[in-house]
Amino acid sequence: MKNFAATLATLESADHLDRLELHAPDGSWVATIENRPGSQGSLKVYHHLWKRYGAITVEAAREGLMLYAEHTADARAHPGKHPNIDRLLALVERGGRLEVRAFP
Repeated sequence: MKNFAATLATLESADHLDRLELHAPDGSWVATIENRPGSQGSLKVYHHLWKRYGAITVEAAREGLMLYAEHTADARAHPGKHPNIDRLLALVERGGRLEVRAFP
């Protein structure tokens, strides 16, 4: 099993983005993932999932949890510590989808 750093190295760059905004199906804002230290890995994961699935779906969330590798177990053990992973865990548990808007 790869660790998160090794996994990130295999994903397409998201350096061209300023941020991704996540919206509920009704268009309401849910979260923003910015291209800044501390969230660049999440930006890359969510960008990958969006490009592959067209939205953050339950299937995308499952893949995302695998991509986060060791951080997924830490998020399960410490709810609230990793909000971008918590969001994926909630999607898998409750269903739904998030629409993504990219801002270069």
